[in-house]
Amino acid sequence: MSQPSTTLKPDQGFVRGLNLFDSVMITIGVMVGSGIFIVSADMSRMIGSPGWMLMAWVVTSVLTMAAALSYGELASMLPHAGGMYVYLREAFSPLWGFLYGWTLFTVIQTGTIAAVSVAFARFFSILVPGISESSYIVPPVHISSGYALSLSTAQLVAIAVIVLLTWTNSRGLEYGKIVQNIFTSAKTVALVALILAGLFLGWNSTAVHVNFTDMFRFGAFDPSLGVAAGSVFGLLVALCVAQSGSMFAADSWHDITFIAAEVRDPKRTLPKALILGTGIVLTLYCLANVAYMVVLPLPAIQNAPADRVATATLEQIFPGYGALLMAVAIMISTFGCVNSLVLAGPRAYYAMAKDKLFFAPAGVCNKARVPGWSLLVQGLWASFLVLPRTFDAVTQKYGNLYSNLLDYVISAALIFYILTIAGVIRLRQTRPDLERPYKVPLYPLVPIFYIAGAGTVLVMLFAYRPATTWPGLVIVILGALVYAFVNPARKSA
Repeated sequence: MSQPSTTLKPDQGFVRGLNLFDSVMITIGVMVGSGIFIVSADMSRMIGSPGWMLMAWVVTSVLTMAAALSYGELASMLPHAGGMYVYLREAFSPLWGFLYGWTLFTVIQTGTIAAVSVAFARFFSILVPGISESSYIVPPVHISSGYALSLSTAQLVAIAVIVLLTWTNSRGLEYGKIVQNIFTSAKTVALVALILAGLFLGWNSTAVHVNFTDMFRFGAFDPSLGVAAGSVFGLLVALCVAQSGSMFAADSWHDITFIAAEVRDPKRTLPKALILGTGIVLTLYCLANVAYMVVLPLPAIQNAPADRVATATLEQIFPGYGALLMAVAIMISTFGCVNSLVLAGPRAYYAMAKDKLFFAPAGVCNKARVPGWSLLVQGLWASFLVLPRTFDAVTQKYGNLYSNLLDYVISAALIFYILTIAGVIRLRQTRPDLERPYKVPLYPLVPIFYIAGAGTVLVMLFAYRPATTWPGLVIVILGALVYAFVNPARKSA
């Protein structure tokens, strides 16, 4: 296994054009997509209790804040383009950095871009009914009994969003920053408006009585978990498995670290941006779920049409207008989220290319002083991931391949998060000489708390959701095989 770098290469060609406000906007923008408006339905079915469903969001918030506090030290110590790729490389070895970068490019970043772009198109269809995943330009062409390729009007809109935002970000950091600040501000206001509308206009005494009377009672857990109803262990399993929904909604909070080379005074700005941005989003997420619960009784949350809890909430408050209002809000939210993801990811591929672990052109900035080739390759792959469809022969319905891929990598992403935060402890021992303008508070308790909590969630996911967790390891293992061929140290040996 190759050793970590002893000399960090300077980031060349970038413009330090992001201040603290811009950095916070990117952190918020990349976290808030469509998840907060949808995942509570599945989580409530999983847990079967209003109080414990809300507690699942609290658990996500506490763990994510512990992670952000820990990442702040890494960001202040290693303020270079690439974020987690650099942290894993320096703490452990280039292999671990590559495995993360491989998973980021093949699925995590590009798959999320595809998923959120299609979410934009789905809600756009409420305004323009002709846009639909079943309105085909190219009908499904089966490549096997369970998979097909297609191009629907909704898929075309999703690809158009990816192409547009890839182009604007290739024009320079200023373009991406302007789009980001406008849309993140708008969707933050929209989320706050949803919360205020629920708490002050939609207060439903029936829902409040159902949800807040004996709110921590044990409900019926999802039968697929196979755990005893009313048991403490069953509750632990349900809370852990439900984290796949809430953690997905709160994911990508660390993407600002990919852009460290373009942040002013990154050693101090990055920790502040991580803590402020993450704290704001997680607070809003918890309040949004309280708003759902004062408007809708638990059964209505569990059975919201197409899991659109936020839409059902607004429809209850503004009958006849809720779906339209929510569609506009989610379109703003998802568009801004895609922009954040498109902006951030290529900086990680840039860092990999500098280490000769990605295509060489990805390590060069264009005339606009952004990694244009990385943006192009990411856009092409994300656009491709919009096209494959899954096919259920029993129901005769088509799904989306990227949805399966994202399910597969949730566990893999947790492994990388745990390993990265363990890197805080390792680097304290192996690189005590590095300047640390910010140090994680209550060290080592905060990193250990996250490792223990996320580790428990990971074990439960592998035990009770094997179909959507073990395949994630296959993706990582494939990355190890690729590394064996591209590792420059191996080639020179």
